[in-house]
Amino acid sequence: MTTSDLVTSLPALWLAVLATFCLAGVALAAALIRSGKYRPSPFVPQASSDGARTLLREFEKNGHSADAALVKWSPDTLRKILATELPDAQVIVVSNREPYIHNLKNDDVELVVPASGLVSALEPITRACAGTWIAYGGGSADRLVVDEQDRVAVPPDDPSYMLRRVWLSEAEHAGYYLGFANEGLWPLCHIAFTRPSFRASDWETYESVNRKFADAVVAEARNERPIVLVQDYHFALLPRMLREQLPEAIIITFWHIPWPNSEVFSICPWRERILDGLLGSSIIGFHTQFHCNNFIESVDRFLETRIEREDAAISYQGQTSLVHAYPISIEWPPAELGKVPPVARCRDSIRTRLGIADGVKLCVGVERLDYTKGIIDRFRALGELFDRHPEWIGKVTFLQIAAPSRGTLPDYERLHRECERCAEEINRRYGRDGYTPVLFVAEHHTRQQVYEIYRAADVCMVTSLHDGMNLVAKEFVAARDDEQGVLILSMFAGASKELLEALIVNPFDAATMGEMIRQALTMPPGEQRDRMRRMREIVRDNNVYRWAGSMLLDAARLRKRAETELAAINSSIETGNVVSLPERWRAMT
Repeated sequence: MTTSDLVTSLPALWLAVLATFCLAGVALAAALIRSGKYRPSPFVPQASSDGARTLLREFEKNGHSADAALVKWSPDTLRKILATELPDAQVIVVSNREPYIHNLKNDDVELVVPASGLVSALEPITRACAGTWIAYGGGSADRLVVDEQDRVAVPPDDPSYMLRRVWLSEAEHAGYYLGFANEGLWPLCHIAFTRPSFRASDWETYESVNRKFADAVVAEARNERPIVLVQDYHFALLPRMLREQLPEAIIITFWHIPWPNSEVFSICPWRERILDGLLGSSIIGFHTQFHCNNFIESVDRFLETRIEREDAAISYQGQTSLVHAYPISIEWPPAELGKVPPVARCRDSIRTRLGIADGVKLCVGVERLDYTKGIIDRFRALGELFDRHPEWIGKVTFLQIAAPSRGTLPDYERLHRECERCAEEINRRYGRDGYTPVLFVAEHHTRQQVYEIYRAADVCMVTSLHDGMNLVAKEFVAARDDEQGVLILSMFAGASKELLEALIVNPFDAATMGEMIRQALTMPPGEQRDRMRRMREIVRDNNVYRWAGSMLLDAARLRKRAETELAAINSSIETGNVVSLPERWRAMT
């Protein structure tokens, strides 16, 4: 090549190099966007702990129809789905906790509605479907109000469905519920660094109680094709037991807590049995896609199955189970909210009751007393705020409502003592005459009382160390029709995948969480309104009826597919072109 040729080719060479760099830059940017590591924010820049946000909210994933967002989900919507897509279908809900408890108090029967996220989510659905709810009857007067079939019509003021109670002995409850479920599966599934306890006697009791509930479902089924909604980790074996007795049933199992990765799950001595039990389900639901992926990986590691990852389907023993994410939510608007005074009156009432002076901000936390909820970690974050910004001492009070739970278990007894000790230490260090930084209230509160507290708060902290969804976050948002208040939300709670406008924190990082408390306390009203307005739209449009409706629509599709397959088999028999059932199953899956 001559010198003149080289000179002539240089511009073209530099142009090619420049184009290569541009293409590489575009590819890098696209990769960052796909990975979720870059997300332009319309709000004020936040601390680095907020980097866990994703491009898509959880309900926008998993191939859910865009049309679903245009539907106004309500009890009427569910009834229409049942009437048009699942005519004459019987809906049976199975859970450990019952939606209504009858207790004896001073020789009178007192009705108690438990403050449970599961109950608050499922109760309006069962009402809308006029179904049957099967649960453990643990109230001291539960046996006094049922009929000869152990049933009672509820709600008492306007009966719309039947509650069927299952009776357990103290030994059964201790082994199945306190033992295997809550000392074994609960810590296994949560990253809270509490060692699971697995005892063979607990497992045997767990298995026998699951069998007892299976018998109750079969007894309540009007035909062989009910739709059974199995709830949570108390009933991992129930779907397989039901499949053996009701092979044509649509069984939807929803796992309300996280599912661990396969390495963690491998320590469970009965891991294969649990997976086999769950795969008796037609549909297995989790709150997030991440938990779906963990479940599929566990199945892939421990069972011989065929997994269609693109369709999130697992073929096992001649049956296909779908594994989908259905982010749970709350009733919109919450029924109890109609009984609660306006925000201003709630603020005045709560502050007067607690003795909080004018000009002092109120932060609140509301949950069961559980080691997964991060209560002590938020106390430490408050201490970090006071150490780094002492000007806030005397200007903010933290109210922690912690409903007692599983108090007979040693881990929960220790947690209660540690929470009290930590609160007392902060009050001793930073308190003064007329000012108490932390109010720790380990008592049960009614739903109405909880909503009053939400309305009175300047900041609500939901800082779980690990959580499936956490409906407290959504309840706080629903309570704030004044579009004020700030939600601080753990990146390890499923709600953080939807409520992207919250202040997202890492609860294990006390210093940064303390800074986030300061940001919440100083957030301008306009920014509070913008964030709260968007979160309220999300909770309104993706309420509990959409959660249930999505599962019921998937159940309807499965039923229609089964009917089509049965018709094809009958046609083959009539024409003599018989195809074996295993071949049919392989063709379907």
